[in-house]
Amino acid sequence: MGYVGLCTAATFASRGIRTIGIDIDEKRVEQIRKGKAPLHEPQLGPMLKKAVDKKLLDATTYISGATGTNTTFLTVGTPSQPDGSIDLSYVKNATEDLGNVLGEKRSYHLVVVKSTVVPGTTNGTVKRFLEQSSGKNVGSALGLCANPEFLKEGTAINDALHPDKIVIGSNDKKSANQLTRLYRKFYGSKLPPVILTSPEAAELIKYTSNAFLATKVSFINTVANIAQQIPGVDVRTIAEAIGLDPRIGGLFLKAGPGYGGSCFHKDLQALTNYSQNNGYDPILFRATEETNEQQANKVVDMAETLLGSLSNKKVVVLGLAFKKDTDDIREASSLRVINQLKTKGAHVIAYDPMAIPNAQKQLADQISYADNSHSALKGAACAIIMTEWNEFRKLKPKDFQAYMKTPNIVDARRIYDPREFSRLNYVAIGLGASR
Repeated sequence: MGYVGLCTAATFASRGIRTIGIDIDEKRVEQIRKGKAPLHEPQLGPMLKKAVDKKLLDATTYISGATGTNTTFLTVGTPSQPDGSIDLSYVKNATEDLGNVLGEKRSYHLVVVKSTVVPGTTNGTVKRFLEQSSGKNVGSALGLCANPEFLKEGTAINDALHPDKIVIGSNDKKSANQLTRLYRKFYGSKLPPVILTSPEAAELIKYTSNAFLATKVSFINTVANIAQQIPGVDVRTIAEAIGLDPRIGGLFLKAGPGYGGSCFHKDLQALTNYSQNNGYDPILFRATEETNEQQANKVVDMAETLLGSLSNKKVVVLGLAFKKDTDDIREASSLRVINQLKTKGAHVIAYDPMAIPNAQKQLADQISYADNSHSALKGAACAIIMTEWNEFRKLKPKDFQAYMKTPNIVDARRIYDPREFSRLNYVAIGLGASR
């Protein structure tokens, strides 16, 4: 019942499908049973409470709860190993625990792998552990499918309710048919296109999607860094123009400080490692990752250009979450920027409307934290915008002038109008100096 599991469960329950969530975290389960979301995601809280109140959603720490259902989704995490390869330990443990209780069940049960796993995992690791622990065979007593999710943090509920596709990877028609029936019940007449394929292809589709989007982000950031060297050029104009080309499209062409979150970095690492182990080195994906890592340096370089030296300077980081509308700081570019600022001797103070508790768990007292934007800016020599929160968009030039020691601004998210901020020391990703 992490991010994917909770959002999936809540949306199923919202459509009248009785759902039970299983997690080993007792505190999380208790919160869910009370209708309280243990993470921040727009629309999730009210949806969860309504589902719990209607008794359409329950949560438990007992895996035996799965036997009272006909379909179980595996939504556990698949973190990276130190070498970048996928860590399947949570998948193995969950599959084994599930198999142990399904061994006693008489009727057919479908197991669906929704976790992001490298090709061959469903037919390999999951199938092997499921059959061993249950004593049953996949294909007769048990069904097995790979069914990747395509949820974006900040819009996950809407993504689950209105997906552009459903991908089902299975080895037999019975498994695929049961999962298709479930989704037909969920979506009714608005069932999106269903792509039926092998488990391996379904697994690769998920990785391919994330790898392409990550590459698109690194691509536009590369163009932004070139545009920044050219007087009178703004990367937003470049992005708008090429985005109108239907072969390219405008999404994920917003230059910034680099991608973050729980998926892109982890999945690119896993896919690269998987491919290398199979004899092919995907240098494009390695370049995508390297470009992303370096983008944080670009942000700090811009601050250094404004201040001359960062040593003993108070620098404000506005935004810690990897994107707005989430409290998730996993692989956030803000962390890379903060690390660089600390290395250069800056005194860092940060503010984020949602992500400070998570940041404190990771950064502890390495930096200071503010209660609001204005208190963060007070006496600062430079402000770096790292997350595109609406609260930060509302700040005006007068706010920076009134509270900062010197109004130096690095707009790493391009949330301000350069013309409005021209009388301040304002620099932005992908914005060439005026002539």
